[in-house]
Amino acid sequence: MLKLELKPYRLKLKHRFRISREAYDEQEGLIVSLSSAGQTGFGETTANPYYGMKVGDMTESIEAIRSDIESYDFKEPRAFHEYLSRLIAHPFILCALDLAAWDLFGKKLGKPLYEIWETTVDQYPVSNYTIGLDTVENMIAKMEEQPWPIYKIKLGTDHDIEIVRELRRYTKSVFRIDANCAWTTRQTIHYAPVLKELGVEFIEQPLEAGDWEGMEQVQHHSVLPIIADESCRTEEDVDRCALHFNGINIKLTKCGGLTPALRMIRRARELGLKVMVGCMTESTVGISAIAQLLPQLDYVDMDGALLLKEDIATGVELLEGGIVKFPDMGGSGIQLL
Repeated sequence: MLKLELKPYRLKLKHRFRISREAYDEQEGLIVSLSSAGQTGFGETTANPYYGMKVGDMTESIEAIRSDIESYDFKEPRAFHEYLSRLIAHPFILCALDLAAWDLFGKKLGKPLYEIWETTVDQYPVSNYTIGLDTVENMIAKMEEQPWPIYKIKLGTDHDIEIVRELRRYTKSVFRIDANCAWTTRQTIHYAPVLKELGVEFIEQPLEAGDWEGMEQVQHHSVLPIIADESCRTEEDVDRCALHFNGINIKLTKCGGLTPALRMIRRARELGLKVMVGCMTESTVGISAIAQLLPQLDYVDMDGALLLKEDIATGVELLEGGIVKFPDMGGSGIQLL
């Protein structure tokens, strides 16, 4: 038997966050907790206009199956996810419940999830720190505020190359570029060699998610690796992405949680793809779940909690320079403040 609790929230950001298609000063989301035998696991999902997700709608969907959830004989997360998948269609909702189930499972066993999955955190990739679209002066000011070895730069303007050139004058840190679907095939192929000279490691999702023909041309002509984001939402997308990208960026909210993410990582490895896991603008609840996957990744973007004015939980901490501090606790190690 499980006890379910839902807590909507509104997180204020340190700075206005802008990408090619939207800008915002705060993030709405939903915390889900599942309790059993004196332990509580926490999961998170976020509202997202691009994917048409609102907190109220997600709350309604979960409340509609509350009795099914609370009467479930919970033993382990994979079976629970399979059960939920027959009741809930949208991965954003599944994600929150799945993350809570894994956190609860690990806490019951007294082991962090990475250990349950038979990995260690002796080595892991360094997370980038994201610099949203802004004036060049403000983008540099954000770098000065948060010195970091790897920056993800959000682009999608008429002067993207000039922005990167100006930012490069300020820092020697590695750059990753995320155009969030704002470029054309021609632009991407043309920009790639210039960006490579400017110390860019890869380009993330330059074209619209459904532009597979354009991505095929980019794949054959780009001198930089191309990582799928909006084109890779669920497990079914991995195989198709292998023909058009060099790697995939898995978002737990988009795919439905840790359970499908683990399968996506395995399939991507079979297909020779690089694997990244990225975050939304979310609290330490979601970031702590992502961190459990670190030993299995090539790249990671888990800076969401660093962008907040105030967090709502404790758990895995992302420290200066990308060092990750894991809590001495089972599961994802999450406690709400």
